[in-house]
Amino acid sequence: MSEDGAVTRAPGEGGRLMRWAYRHLAGPAQGVQGAVQGGSAEAREAWKRDLAERKRFTREQRERKRAAREADRRG
Repeated sequence: MSEDGAVTRAPGEGGRLMRWAYRHLAGPAQGVQGAVQGGSAEAREAWKRDLAERKRFTREQRERKRAAREADRRG
């Protein structure tokens, strides 16, 4: 708190109107089942497959770069 008793807020935090709007209009979602997990089992499985494919691709790229460095070092 500042010396005069007023609460200081960070710029962009908003004032009384923004707090009211968030609390009453855009508050936390309630009763939305599966919102974080992707909605359906099919969507979750697709996400997991995609993640596994991305990890595999990244791993292959690292191995290619390592092999190229070793070939340059030897050659």
